[in-house]
Amino acid sequence: MEEKQSAFQIQVHDSVATVLCPVIPGPVLLYGEAQEKSIEAIESIPIGHKIALKDIVEGEDILKYGIVIGRASIAIPKGAWVHLHCMHSLYDERSSHLDSITGAPKDTKYE
Repeated sequence: MEEKQSAFQIQVHDSVATVLCPVIPGPVLLYGEAQEKSIEAIESIPIGHKIALKDIVEGEDILKYGIVIGRASIAIPKGAWVHLHCMHSLYDERSSHLDSITGAPKDTKYE
């Protein structure tokens, strides 16, 4: 039996949910405080990362846990991967200097 793609929405007003498995484009079941039963992923999303539950405009606050965790640096369509490539963390001022996949600093030279 094929495992279904899923994500967890922590608070009802959150604009993102956390994916519970690696996601490929297609339907994703929503659990937790989700108003909808599912969402259509429009791109691949790594496990533990965020999926946009609505269209998020550039400069808009991103809500998770019912609080603002960051701000969109570009427009983010519903169903897209939400991570450092499209948002700035409000908790880590260095987040814009981190690699969006690995989280490694890009502004530090290692020898």
